[in-house]
Amino acid sequence: MKRRQIIVKNGPKAVGPYSAAIQVDHTVYVSGQLGIDLEANLVGDDIVTQTRKAIENLENTLRSAGLELKDIVKTTVYLSDMDNFELMNQTYAIYFAHPYPARTAFEVGRLPKNALVEIEAIAVASELPDFEDEKKTQKCKGKYCID
Repeated sequence: MKRRQIIVKNGPKAVGPYSAAIQVDHTVYVSGQLGIDLEANLVGDDIVTQTRKAIENLENTLRSAGLELKDIVKTTVYLSDMDNFELMNQTYAIYFAHPYPARTAFEVGRLPKNALVEIEAIAVASELPDFEDEKKTQKCKGKYCID
């Protein structure tokens, strides 16, 4: 089994001691994405704006791994309030096409930064860059890796 951390160049940094994404062979596991900007600030106070940005952050993370939204096979959507489900669902549908990824959505007690939505994903592709092509070694200090 080959495993590597995906470094996202133009996206928000992780807000804790975790990787934005991990590639294991041809599968990429993307951590939950919030609707935050590069400075880790929420982009709005409504579910549509935060859902759009969360999916755009998800898409940017996948691009860093050489993948696209169409490579996603499973998502999990966490909502701070299930009353936001319909608007989240309508916004989500703009970004995904048939055959849609498998999905679970449920309400949680609270999300980081008091966000309204968080979306994580699993993506699979038949071809990904070789691990051997990456000559750069990451150095970790304390809790966070730097590139």
